[in-house]
Amino acid sequence: MPQEDAYILGPGDGLELRFLNLSTRLDRSGPIQIISDGTATVPYIGIVRLSGLTLAQASFWLQSLYRKQLLRSDLDLQLVRPRPIQVSLVGEVQRPGVYSLSTSEVSKASSDVTITGLPTLVNAIQKAGGVTGDANLREVVLRRRLPGDQVRYRRAKVDLLTLIQQGDQVQNPILFDGDIVMIPRATEPVIELGELSSTIIAPPEITVNVVGEVVRPGAVQVKPNTPLVQAVLAAGGGVVQRAKTDRVELIRINRNGTLTRMAVPLNLGAPPSPQLNPPLRDGDVVVVFRSNYARLTDAVDAIGRPLTGIASVLTLLRLADNNNN
Repeated sequence: MPQEDAYILGPGDGLELRFLNLSTRLDRSGPIQIISDGTATVPYIGIVRLSGLTLAQASFWLQSLYRKQLLRSDLDLQLVRPRPIQVSLVGEVQRPGVYSLSTSEVSKASSDVTITGLPTLVNAIQKAGGVTGDANLREVVLRRRLPGDQVRYRRAKVDLLTLIQQGDQVQNPILFDGDIVMIPRATEPVIELGELSSTIIAPPEITVNVVGEVVRPGAVQVKPNTPLVQAVLAAGGGVVQRAKTDRVELIRINRNGTLTRMAVPLNLGAPPSPQLNPPLRDGDVVVVFRSNYARLTDAVDAIGRPLTGIASVLTLLRLADNNNN
């Protein structure tokens, strides 16, 4: 797994150099800092390039240099203040991009999560807003650069679903600077509806728009994967006298820019179902249409005067015929 990879030193890392077996008079132990050009100033030698090396390689390199300066060149080099890292997240996360992670910060997810140790894969996903409902959690790919001057990467697969369901911490590797996390799109459902929304890698909420014949039309904040019916209820529920209950429409703008329209029956008691009560995504629009009765009464009201006798009947029949066409 990626945790077995060695940490690669870079600008911003704080190190502690300690000489062994030196007299107090000659001892120059103390902190050293790798600056932006990848070098550090070390006692007795001066400027040395350490960026791109592992801690073990840097220790060996310094010891080889000190053999030319000191009779006793034994030393101990420790990483005491890791630099903030930058990682890239691509694919099925809410906000793909490059993120900076430090050892002490707060990320927003279903609750505030404090990073107190080295940042992990879950921390990075949280900072990117969580995964989307299309994420394939079983085949997350982590790419990591290997030590050396030549640019080479190692790939490892991570099963986040095992982490969620079984608590396998091996599937939550510590991230290194320059890591690339790729979360692919699932070709079929990999998690039960509603299960993802209760995990720490889900966004805290999504925004959907419910318009038409509901009590409070407009934007509604709900949990990820909330079924369509629950969003309608969150908007005050369908107005029974006016709502067309045999058909509502789900309008979705996909990540590739295409538009998907899906008609489903409005059954306020329906269980979650991809066909009858589908889970919603951020930005979805749910349209609750007017019933034919509501269309007719609205049209009559718009005439502005009451109709009686045969004229009233003929007008209503003409309006009904227009609506059916």
